Amino acid sequence: MVAYVIAEIEVNNPEEYESYREGVPETVERYGGKYLVRGGAIEEVEGDWAPPRLVVIQFDDMERAKEWYYSEHYKDLKAIRHKATTSKMVFVDGL
Repeated sequence: MVAYVIAEIEVNNPEEYESYREGVPETVERYGGKYLVRGGAIEEVEGDWAPPRLVVIQFDDMERAKEWYYSEHYKDLKAIRHKATTSKMVFVDGL
């Protein structure tokens, strides 16, 4: 069953975040992930949820999503993201 990583990201340090943006796609691809949403325009249609940046990544299954997130390949980039942004992230099983 596919799984998704969904992240709401507020960039606080654009220069530092740029190195994250440049490095992370290779790690996602290494674990079979595929970007479905990576930034882009957001239109609020219900409620008051208007994330500054939204990212959705699809993986083959939850195990692969977690392997990517906890991997040595992503560890240093994750630290950069933590320093350069305020983030919320979830893993979600798909259909």
